[in-house]
Formats: sequence, C-alpha cells, structure tokens
Amino acid sequence: MIEGVIAVRRIYLYRGIRDMRRSFDRLARMVDEQLQQDPLNGDVFVFINRDSSRVKALYWDKDRYVLWYKRLEQGQFMIPGGEGVERDRTAWMHMLEGIEVKIIKRQW
Repeated sequence: MIEGVIAVRRIYLYRGIRDMRRSFDRLARMVDEQLQQDPLNGDVFVFINRDSSRVKALYWDKDRYVLWYKRLEQGQFMIPGGEGVERDRTAWMHMLEGIEVKIIKRQW
C-alpha cells in the first residue's frame, strides 16, 4: 500500500524525534515547523526513534493523513545520510528491509 505512494512522491527523513507516541497532528506540526515542508502536499515524512528500532511514516492521501508504523523485534534500521534529507524509493526500501548500502552507483 505505501509502496504505491512512495513511487510517485518524495521521501524526507527526520531523525530528531525521540517520542514515538506522537500521532498525526503533532507529527504534521513538526514537518511544518522543523522541516519547513507542507505536510499536506503528499510527500512522505519518516520519523525514527532513538535506537533506530521503530519507524513512523506520515503522508497526506487526498483527504486524510495516513500514519504507517514499523517496529523491529531485533536489530536496527540502517539509516543513510542526515536529518531532513530527501530519500528515493530504493533507499527507503533498503532501510525497511535491513539492507545496508555503502555505495550506490547507477550504470548509464
């Protein structure tokens, strides 16, 4: 379900959140105030907890917010780059599958 949205939208990573109890409105406010992005534009905003074992993704789907959540029982998500950095669909899928990619080079 989320894959179809990610294929056509931008993905932003925000790692500053530590409290994964935040829901729709507080996460949307963080997107607006701290990432300086519009939470209603359909982009996906990803939030990671302190030990990188939980991920939340927030996006606007036509007339409502959608909140997606994943928790690992063991290990950590491998998070590339820094805060607020735009991600592509491939990097997002690698992170969710636990694949650590050191170098990505596209062959033309």
